[in-house]
Formats: sequence, C-alpha cells, structure tokens
Amino acid sequence: MFGDSPPNIGEGKRPRVQRQSRLRLEAVLRMAIVVFVRGANVGGHRRFRPSLVAQKLARYDVVNVGATGLFVVFNPGLPQQFRSELLRHLPFETHVVACDARDVLALENASFGDAGDTPDVVRFVSVLTAPVRRPLPKMPFGIPSNDEWYVKILGHKKPFVLGAYRRHVKTISYLGQIDRALGVAVTTRNWNTIVAVLKILRRRPDDSV
Repeated sequence: MFGDSPPNIGEGKRPRVQRQSRLRLEAVLRMAIVVFVRGANVGGHRRFRPSLVAQKLARYDVVNVGATGLFVVFNPGLPQQFRSELLRHLPFETHVVACDARDVLALENASFGDAGDTPDVVRFVSVLTAPVRRPLPKMPFGIPSNDEWYVKILGHKKPFVLGAYRRHVKTISYLGQIDRALGVAVTTRNWNTIVAVLKILRRRPDDSV
C-alpha cells in the first residue's frame, strides 16, 4: 500500500554481516595462540628485543605486544613447535607459555570486582606456567595478609589468575611471592597489556578481509 514504509535493505544485511564477522573471528581463534615469556626485560635482567624476535619468526605471522615478551601468533602450526623455535631465539633460559587464543579472549568477561577502581591499584593477570599439583588456595586472599595487602589474588580462570596490586615501593617484593602462594611459577602482565592483546585478536578478522 502507498502508506507502507519501504523495506530497509540494510536491516536484512546486518545480521548476515555480523554472522560472517563472527565466523571469521572463530576461524582466526582456532589457529592463533598467545605466548608469554616469563621474567624478560625486568630490572635489567634477561634482556632481549621482542620486536626483533618477532621479525625472525615472521613466517608464523607474529605480532609483538610491548617489551615484556608477549606475542600473538596467528599461524603457529603446532604450538609446541613454535615454542621450541621461540626458545632458540631467546638469549636466556626461561618459561614460555603458549595459550589458546580462545582462552585469552574469554578474559573479556573476567571480573575483578571492585579492585582497580582507584588510581593507586593496578589490575593484572598471571599465567600459570605448569599444571598445579595441589589445590589452589581459597580466593580472594591478600599478600602479605588479607587486612594489609599489597597484592591481592582475586580469582582463577584457567590457566589465568586474576589479581590487583597497590602502587607502592614494597609491592615488587610481594609480587614475587605469588609463585609460592599458588604453588606454581607464574608470569604476570597488567590488565592494560591484556586489553591490547584482546584488541589485536578482535581486529585481525577485519584486517584479513
């Protein structure tokens, strides 16, 4: 009828475009891994240039994130094979953890509660470098204590542990106690760094169109 509004063609196309975008993301995430190098470029120790290592491993489609040894790898082949290749390019021995990109993307829904809502508190994610051989302690808990904490462990989202720390000169020594508290070595990145990784993973399907 003359009074009817014309059909909005864009409305029909939008769900299809969203579905295609979701499928592209799923295809990328099935292959991609996120690799964490433990203890690199901290306090002048275990120094190396991650950007140069990423260039040497370019055939694996590697994106370097920051200066701490964190790589998003979109075409790793067998993850253990890439891990071995990366270790050969490091000038020191250390733990290297390769995480499924889908597990990392799931951190988008991670909850830190009220921690980090103030300027003097920083949120972080620690990555377990090995299977835990004993039950993890009940969370949340503070280090050195629940009442006067400089580091607080908030929760566990396998293989990640969520936490927060206070900006204080004493904090660095308490961050070093996370390994003992959990019973396994960890490597830690602040939440802003993880957010940068999430953006890279989300953006990649659009870059490949």
